[in-house]
Amino acid sequence: MSSQELKLKPRDLYLNRLISFRDTELIKVVTGIRRCGKSSLLKLMARHLRETGIQDTQIIEMNFESMSLSDMDNKQFYDYVMKRAVSNAKMYLFFDEVQRIEGWQKAVNSFRVDFSCDIYITGSNAFLLSSELSTYLSGRYVEIRMLPLSFREFIDFHGYRLQKTLSPAGEPRNLIRSPSGEMFEPADLFKAYLKFGGMPSIADVGLQQEKAFAVLDGVYSAVVVRDILERGRRKQQRLITDPTLLRKLIMFLADNIGSNISATSIGNTLANEGLLNSGSRKSKPATKTIQAYIEALTEAYIFYEIKRFDIKGREFLRTLGKYYIVDIGLRNYLLGNRDADSGHVLENIVYFELLRRGYDVAVGKIDNKEVDFIATKTDEKKYVQVTENMGSPETRRRELAPLQAIRDNYEKTVLVLHDTLTPSVDGIKITKILDFLLEE
Repeated sequence: MSSQELKLKPRDLYLNRLISFRDTELIKVVTGIRRCGKSSLLKLMARHLRETGIQDTQIIEMNFESMSLSDMDNKQFYDYVMKRAVSNAKMYLFFDEVQRIEGWQKAVNSFRVDFSCDIYITGSNAFLLSSELSTYLSGRYVEIRMLPLSFREFIDFHGYRLQKTLSPAGEPRNLIRSPSGEMFEPADLFKAYLKFGGMPSIADVGLQQEKAFAVLDGVYSAVVVRDILERGRRKQQRLITDPTLLRKLIMFLADNIGSNISATSIGNTLANEGLLNSGSRKSKPATKTIQAYIEALTEAYIFYEIKRFDIKGREFLRTLGKYYIVDIGLRNYLLGNRDADSGHVLENIVYFELLRRGYDVAVGKIDNKEVDFIATKTDEKKYVQVTENMGSPETRRRELAPLQAIRDNYEKTVLVLHDTLTPSVDGIKITKILDFLLEE
């Protein structure tokens, strides 16, 4: 085993998903923002295969970020793999950032048809799963959506260990042990998570702002240059030509996470700042431009859009969606550390935790009230409110009212950052956010 493999840190949530699809016909497609750990996940899967008896000759690993492969076309890609395929043995193929090869879909589909193989690919842009890919692979793939570290993973990656104990009153309690043996409350580590976010490579430089922000600058630059400004080279994609407008839009969305906004309202704000012509003859093109730039940002997985769902009407609404940034550390790098808007920051963290746990997530609307999240799986639904505290009667009424207005029997929960003595109200669970984030 190489020293690089020994340094790999576990991402069991995603590795177990890959393992569950091992040796199926489905092509495993790992997607997510750059530097969130996709390459390491492929290495972890390859290591798992070796540990379960697969020979090195059966494994082909190719990273198309490497200069040695950068000029390869799809025919050379096909020939490279075919020359290394072992006859009468199942091959395991790992292709990292494969979208950099023009027409890669044809080669990958040919591998699937031409010999016995199990295929794993990664990509840092949602264009990887375009209609063109669907045409070639005819739905024979499964997407594994990878995100930056959860709070629980953040603790592990930085050398800390979660320790479950009992309080003097006999209640379950979480403590965190440092590498030197010191004990911390989860809230202490959560402050660091809120500041630095969950990009795995920050663990390599430590929790120092200057070094951490240098890492985040590299992530941001890679996303903007490689996955957004270069996107016009790909078929069917609109060219992003204005870096200043792009950065302004990124800053706006980062500053307004969790707010109800539209492309028109964004365009009006930017026009007022002189970046767009706000005249009536230019309003429609400006809105289309904003929509194209937002599409580029969501395709690069830096922002995620969440739709609003009318609970009574049982339909998605077309207007006023919300956007959340994939990593709070990136937001702090862009806007600077600040205490304002902490409520939306907490929403941001809970939203991505729900995604990690396999839920489809929407914002709920019931009459004139709003539920932060409706989280659904095939056989499960829950309603979730997120707040800093439930201390004042006014805050308590505001957070409970939307959930009390829902007349079904699905689970309803308010996630609270600061301690609460009430475990439930009218059947609505009151749970500490940190307990939620530290669940198995």
